[in-house]
Amino acid sequence: MKKLLPGLCLLLFLSSLSAAAREPVPPAMVVDQSLVRTVFSGDEEMHYVVSWSGGIKIGDLFLTVKQAANDNGYVIRARVKDYGLFRLFYPVNDTFTTYVRGAKKLPYRYEVEQKEGHGPSTTHRLTIYDQEKLQVRYQKNKGPLKKFTLTGPVYNEFSSFFITRALNFTEGQPVVPTFVDEKRHEVAVALLAKEKQKKSIFGKVDTLKVMPKMDFKGLYDKDGDTVFWLTDDHCRIPVAIHSKILVGSLVAELVEYKNPACPKWTGRKKKKQKIELGD
Repeated sequence: MKKLLPGLCLLLFLSSLSAAAREPVPPAMVVDQSLVRTVFSGDEEMHYVVSWSGGIKIGDLFLTVKQAANDNGYVIRARVKDYGLFRLFYPVNDTFTTYVRGAKKLPYRYEVEQKEGHGPSTTHRLTIYDQEKLQVRYQKNKGPLKKFTLTGPVYNEFSSFFITRALNFTEGQPVVPTFVDEKRHEVAVALLAKEKQKKSIFGKVDTLKVMPKMDFKGLYDKDGDTVFWLTDDHCRIPVAIHSKILVGSLVAELVEYKNPACPKWTGRKKKKQKIELGD
């Protein structure tokens, strides 16, 4: 149980990835720049309530996208905090920070700060991406520096989630190259359906039901796919994320949203935090 929340961000986003290797010729990733400008407006904030196995709240997930210092791209920050009785057994306060830049918002730096358990220690992980030289460098705390050679540009688990919001789904299943488990994977992203979410933070809203898939393990074993619902408009806001694991499932429901680039939705806050997903 104590491992659920520490890897919450990675599990919700990474466990959904799937191998595009099953397709003989996967289509290239096509990004809609108008959607990119909205997603990376530089002032987006999202707050999710996370539950486990039928509504037991275990934590909160906070996602923000801000402009980086010196106009050097954007900063995607994810923060996970424990909730209720969970913190008595295993307190968690983790922060995942990804720096991206360029037209396709590729990552160039990724930092993880993990404060878990009752001790004072903090685990720090740093990953540097050289997208031009196709190299990745990784270091945990003051341990040895690891170097990896790539066959092409890559995203990490968080930047891949955000760029998925800007994908063009008109032809086939676009592929998002993602660096996971010390190697590059070509990840296919499927648009399953267009459906209406009846009880989202925005009330009844048209959504895109999206499912990335994976053939690699990632951080945790899982017992099914991860699905998330994006608003079917120029904002592509993730209103809900549902991921099956070996013991139960994890559900993240959007309860607060801010983005001045989405005036119709910005400032919304859900009063009743009851998680209900569409069929």
